[in-house]
Amino acid sequence: MGGDLVVYVFAFLALMAALSAVKVVPQGREFTVERFGRYLRTLKPGISFITPFVDRVGRRLSMMETVLDVPRQEVITKDNAIVTCDAVVFTQVMDASKAAYAVENVNLAIVNLSQTNLRTVVGSMDLDEVLSQRDSINARLLTVIDAATHPWGVKVTRIEIKDLSPPADLTQAMARQMKAERERRAQILEAEGEKQAAILRAEGAKQGAILEAEGRRDAAFRDAEARERAAEAEAKATELVSEAIARGDVQAVNYFVAQKYVEAFGKLAESPQQRTVIVPADLAGLASLVEGLRSLSEAGRSAARGSPPPQQSPWTGPHRG
Repeated sequence: MGGDLVVYVFAFLALMAALSAVKVVPQGREFTVERFGRYLRTLKPGISFITPFVDRVGRRLSMMETVLDVPRQEVITKDNAIVTCDAVVFTQVMDASKAAYAVENVNLAIVNLSQTNLRTVVGSMDLDEVLSQRDSINARLLTVIDAATHPWGVKVTRIEIKDLSPPADLTQAMARQMKAERERRAQILEAEGEKQAAILRAEGAKQGAILEAEGRRDAAFRDAEARERAAEAEAKATELVSEAIARGDVQAVNYFVAQKYVEAFGKLAESPQQRTVIVPADLAGLASLVEGLRSLSEAGRSAARGSPPPQQSPWTGPHRG
């Protein structure tokens, strides 16, 4: 009986030793192996074997990307404005041995490092730059923190600012400033519109004045041409009358006398101050004058065309009453 018990004990110990020598590492994790408290090697995902009673698993580390929250804190900017900000940090363990033994608590170290660098970066910028250049802040933080965590075997993949909140009174002042700026832009646009409208109206008036002046010029040109033609016709008629007088034609003299007679009578009738029109008693004489004018005009036109003159009127001079 005693011998069997010893065998069972040794068998149990051998089974326990065999089981302790087999280690299964899940995917996304790595285990460190320590021999007598000293780092020996790193176990990768899968099944591995270690020396029983001599080696043991030290640290179990996640190799997946991890998200760390940076607590909210108040930061004073370069222009002495107070803003409240927080962030998130994305990290991944690249070297399990360094992450396990180079720093005591890698996550806490990264969070504290992010807080201090966040104060440094935001404090070196003006408030307007802080509110408008989040990408620049993220890039600067990423460069600094990733360089600091490299000896720990951890890579910082990215850092994002979650919230930047200025004080309430500063927010109200910024809202008033934005409103004033928008009103100023609206007034500028309105003034530009009025300016363009005034320019267009002036251009329209200018074009209208140019067209009106061109119309007056054309009308004056046509009036001058008409007066020129009338003068040429008058000169032609005078020439014909002069030739008729030179030939001894009495009707030429009667033409001028009758013309002046008719013009004087017409002016007398058109005078605005004239209320009474004196009509000659001998209307037959006036008719004879008109007939003489008509005959002489036909003679002038016939001479201009080169045709023989018409029969002379029996009227040979002004009628005597």
